[in-house]
Amino acid sequence: MNNDEPIKILHVVGAMNRAGTETMLMNIYRNIDRNKVQFDFISYSQKGAHYDEEIKSLGGNVIRIPRTLSIKEHYQAIKIHGPYHAVHAHTLFHCGIAIIAAVLAGVKIRISHAHTTLDHNKSLIRKIYFHFMRFIINHLSTNLLACSNGAGTYLFGKKALLNEKYTYIPNVIDYSRFLNVPISDVKCFKDEESLDKSLVIGHIGRFIEAKNHMFLLEILKQVIKNDPTIKLLLVGDGDLRNHIEEQAKKDGIYEQINFVGVKDNIPTMLHSMDVFVFPSLYEGLGLVLLEAQACGVPCIVSEAIQPEADLKMGLVTKLPLAKGSEVWADNIIEIAGKKEKDINKIIQCFDDNGYSLTEGISRLFAIYKTNDGEVYERAANSFI
Repeated sequence: MNNDEPIKILHVVGAMNRAGTETMLMNIYRNIDRNKVQFDFISYSQKGAHYDEEIKSLGGNVIRIPRTLSIKEHYQAIKIHGPYHAVHAHTLFHCGIAIIAAVLAGVKIRISHAHTTLDHNKSLIRKIYFHFMRFIINHLSTNLLACSNGAGTYLFGKKALLNEKYTYIPNVIDYSRFLNVPISDVKCFKDEESLDKSLVIGHIGRFIEAKNHMFLLEILKQVIKNDPTIKLLLVGDGDLRNHIEEQAKKDGIYEQINFVGVKDNIPTMLHSMDVFVFPSLYEGLGLVLLEAQACGVPCIVSEAIQPEADLKMGLVTKLPLAKGSEVWADNIIEIAGKKEKDINKIIQCFDDNGYSLTEGISRLFAIYKTNDGEVYERAANSFI
């Protein structure tokens, strides 16, 4: 490899839209020396995604593969756009396809990364596919990474967590962006959204089954019995958004909900919330929960949220979904507005739990190692 050329890492994703895994990758990508290390992304989406243009502006490529099960197309992408120092797959059991292609292309570092804990498709064919792919992933990957031990167990199996290949890598965020948001920005946003006189219940997430938006509607119906001025702020987009909007209209609560879509000013919106609610059916970790805690916002989450996501600063309340919307509503009212305002405490909790951006990048680049000491030196010291 020419020492003047950057090391190239290929990430395999579904699409680079604003979501937990993708946001984490962008947090890392923005904060490395891209003259020394560059990221490319295989995307299975044929449409433009939220981060695509930023990736290109940072010097990376977005490589679109239409046939996700085609080992040949993955292999060709690796050979045409490489050589790659590592192939890093983030596509659950589908990681196995990229890993096979990486083996055939001679890539020495092959990483499968677990980001979630459940897939509701339990058909026999699906189970066979999972079993086969888990075998491929465990045997052909050089490294097995997970954002939580629950996610690692789901993808790799419980025994794999004892394997020397396995590493728990905390999802990292640039938490400094969330600490000091100007009060004027928050006030402006609340004025624009007519939230200035309301207690704001907030949620950020794609409109997909896992995020459990229907339960959020049930919660809202309960809380407005006590205070009809309460508003539900829903940030995000997705296939189920229209369905949720229609259900809200049928329930007569549409006017109490602000559907704001996908926005860039996440820190401002989080600071506008009095309580963050996260009733997921399953989660690998829940990156947005870290962001909410960085803003000092009290959070109520389901039992599906992994323990690694609680930074232990007293902001996270975990409730079983089986308790029902009335119990959730009561707890929301109880903790709403009880924010953590000690910035030094927030910073300390992030650092103590390994979620600092510098430490996260250091851990990841230690995995992008090689027997070539010079290449490793360049990778390990690539932070901006």
